[in-house]
Amino acid sequence: MTEPLDQVSSWLTVIEAGELLGIQPGKVRRLIEEHHLIAIKRDRVQLIPAELIIDGEPLASLRGTIVVLLDDGFTLGGAIKWLYTVEESLQTTPIQALISGRKAEVRRLAQALAL
Repeated sequence: MTEPLDQVSSWLTVIEAGELLGIQPGKVRRLIEEHHLIAIKRDRVQLIPAELIIDGEPLASLRGTIVVLLDDGFTLGGAIKWLYTVEESLQTTPIQALISGRKAEVRRLAQALAL
């Protein structure tokens, strides 16, 4: 079985994300803390999936979805893995569904996980 995060096509460092967003690295870290972006640490470096920055902005639907998952009892790591794991009902990964504008569908599914 493949690791869900293996589906991330490319990763950005905090500095690279800041350049795409037009902000300082400290502000990128704040976006991560506030769940506007997600990051994992590999070799002590925070890495952000590149697809979460669209037209110079963080994916707008990400934060609310992460908050729903955390409220459901997910750890942040578990929430990130869930976002990158194919969900049969969506016929794709939740993150790809969010990117394609299917926020309501993804949030309903995330909320149902708590039941």
